[in-house]
Amino acid sequence: MENKTRAFICITFPDEIIKEVARIQEIISKQKFTGKLTELENLHLTLKFLGEIDEETLKKTKEKLKEIKFMPFKAKLEKSGTFNIKGNPKIVWLKIASKKIYAFQKQIDETLKPFFPPEERFMSHLTITRIKYVKDKTAFTEHIKKIKPKQLKFEIESFELKSSELQPLGPVYSTLEEYPPKGYNATDNLSTNLTPHSNSASETKTKSPPSSNVL
Repeated sequence: MENKTRAFICITFPDEIIKEVARIQEIISKQKFTGKLTELENLHLTLKFLGEIDEETLKKTKEKLKEIKFMPFKAKLEKSGTFNIKGNPKIVWLKIASKKIYAFQKQIDETLKPFFPPEERFMSHLTITRIKYVKDKTAFTEHIKKIKPKQLKFEIESFELKSSELQPLGPVYSTLEEYPPKGYNATDNLSTNLTPHSNSASETKTKSPPSSNVL
């Protein structure tokens, strides 16, 4: 059987963001629900889910990602919310706000177009809890909306290609490659080279999780 790797491209977070997520998870854990808090060491923002890929495609993907040019850019934690399926909360998320992250994700899509279709619906979010069951769905959803994350700012200085190995206790992530900023002069700007994807109100109101971001 051909060896395949379950892979995705993501951004990870500095310690101050992880500490804030831990604080919010503690608030969530006081609610009655069946589910699982995302392990702090597994926190990430998925830019593109690649699925199960063979060794040759993985090798080509690693090389193509080296072509991506970007400078570090700023982002911040924003609001909290849930993705619902048929009214049932399934994921608790924190929005990651950035003027450049949609253009950056689009650049990844364009770079990998020879191997993978573009993301149908990218949402800049951080999954912090997965829900299996909650009795009072409306109350739980409203409670999550009222949580106010600290508006912490941070800088995105790299992105990573990771593997995901599914285990009985949850996925185990490993970094396959890390990509630092590359190739831009001081006068270059990512936002002038790509048209940012619209971060419209309709995106933030989506109630069902983007399938590509569920690992």
